[in-house]
Amino acid sequence: MRVKITMAYNGTHFLGSQTQTQTKNTVLGNIESLLKQLGIKERLIASGRTDKGVHATGQVCHLDLPPFWSDLEKLKSVLNKMLPTAIQIKEIKEVESQFHARYDAKVRTYRYFIKVGPSNPFESDFITFFKKVDFEEIQKNITLFIGSHNFKEFMKTGSDVTNTLREIYKAFAYRYQGYIILNFQANGFLRSQIRLMVGALLTLDAQQIQEKLSCSQEHKLKPAPPNGLYLAKIQY
Repeated sequence: MRVKITMAYNGTHFLGSQTQTQTKNTVLGNIESLLKQLGIKERLIASGRTDKGVHATGQVCHLDLPPFWSDLEKLKSVLNKMLPTAIQIKEIKEVESQFHARYDAKVRTYRYFIKVGPSNPFESDFITFFKKVDFEEIQKNITLFIGSHNFKEFMKTGSDVTNTLREIYKAFAYRYQGYIILNFQANGFLRSQIRLMVGALLTLDAQQIQEKLSCSQEHKLKPAPPNGLYLAKIQY
């Protein structure tokens, strides 16, 4: 039986989401280790990877279960009792055998949280703090990303992706209870693309962003820190 698993996690102390051979300290690595203890040997396939320090409120995976695990509520309960408190299984539901968490995803939504002012120990793992932010400029310039673009200038070096075209469906900024939240929806994102787009909004002007989007001019750019980024929702 193939199941769709929706989960949330605090990425602070994990070395990213994806399983790695050199360490078990990843989100999926922790889950797969417990699955093996429960007699489930199949690999988890995620909708996409998140980097070290990045969080998720709506990550989706698929998994093929052996016949003896037919009680999905019990499996969810057992996993949540055994997993680190930084990982929560929100839902496990049966899906068609052809369902693929990554390739069937139509829309991916990420949010980036910013707070202006000095950092504090209670939020520093979950919010990116800046001394000064021009909210009106960000709110205006973030719309430049909407549409289909070649995002090769907004991709972490070393990536093995050959197709760097992506379509941003929505990109907007808003204030909420003292936070500035940047919202991005797209058919997909390149490695560190969102953090580099946020970095651009914080350090480049509109013309410079347009030049990077058109690949006509290089501008030095650092990705925004990972702790403010959340994988919010995957739509199929």
